[in-house]
Amino acid sequence: MDLESLPLESLPDEVVAQIEVRDRWRRATAAGGLEFLVTDIGRWPLGKTVRVAFLDGDDQLHADVAGATRQITDACNLTLDFGRNGGGSFRRWSEDDTVLAAEIRVSFDLPGFFSLVGTDSTDGAIGAGGGPVGGNPGQRSLNLGGFVSNRPARWEGTVRHEFLHALGFHHSHQNMRGTCEGEFRWEDPEGYDLTQDPTGAFVADAQGRQPGIYTFLAGAPNRWPRAKVDHNLRTVDAPDLVAGPFDTKSVMLYRFPAFFYKSTPSSCAPAGDGQNLSDGDRRGLDLLYPHTGGAVADRQARADAVLESLGAGPEGVPGANGGDLAAVYRSRVEELAAAQAAGVQAAGAR
Repeated sequence: MDLESLPLESLPDEVVAQIEVRDRWRRATAAGGLEFLVTDIGRWPLGKTVRVAFLDGDDQLHADVAGATRQITDACNLTLDFGRNGGGSFRRWSEDDTVLAAEIRVSFDLPGFFSLVGTDSTDGAIGAGGGPVGGNPGQRSLNLGGFVSNRPARWEGTVRHEFLHALGFHHSHQNMRGTCEGEFRWEDPEGYDLTQDPTGAFVADAQGRQPGIYTFLAGAPNRWPRAKVDHNLRTVDAPDLVAGPFDTKSVMLYRFPAFFYKSTPSSCAPAGDGQNLSDGDRRGLDLLYPHTGGAVADRQARADAVLESLGAGPEGVPGANGGDLAAVYRSRVEELAAAQAAGVQAAGAR
């Protein structure tokens, strides 16, 4: 993904805040013994058919998006169902829905590209206060802004990137095993004179010195505070992530402007075409949604263990609703763990 002329991918601030509170609870709970919780419940159950629906756009656009995802489903034990049975229109959802029309609810009308990660797409606590994005029936879980009128040049890669998020993938530049944390130019170089163009974007000063990442992203079009930069770009070393080797050919690795990096060429820069899944992406999909009997048996044991352990551990982090929030989170864990157990049992029976 080439971001030199585009705003960076980002969920709405209020949605990110809700996810961060929820994730603090998950990590506290994991410390109490529910390791399955933080490594598995973000995945869809093995062998699951995950429904996809569209808010806007026409059949041709829907067909193109569905076609771009086939590389993904060909590599894993999971099906994306776009609702086109024997021809006709694709499945649609509405902002007035009170029941989920689909687990992944796609729109094209909001600015930018983004997706909730994995099972967050059906987590009613995310976006519970309203708004266009969240895990509830009338909210978007994945957005491909502008596709109706002006698709980006490498639009297939953008579709695959966002749908990999929807299946549980995170950004490669945040992989703890990668080099991006040390390769990014976080701060301004000494002597940089704050310089903005007519749009409000920070640019090179009269001496040719480029702004650091914090300064650049504070300007137009992103206007991010430092905390938002950290959330979206800093390396994540957390127990709730399954991290494979750092893969410079992954479609989950951004193509940042050259001045983001300390060196040229940078070991953090992408080496793939930005369009097609890398071998590493396919291995990651097989890790999350395996076909082999041994992997299915391992997931079964983990699912059984978490179901036996629920009810133990800390009460969670306080939220806006105090103890009630922890109860909501625990109920969600029970729902997801039960779905995982049912999924692996079904996969093992095949």
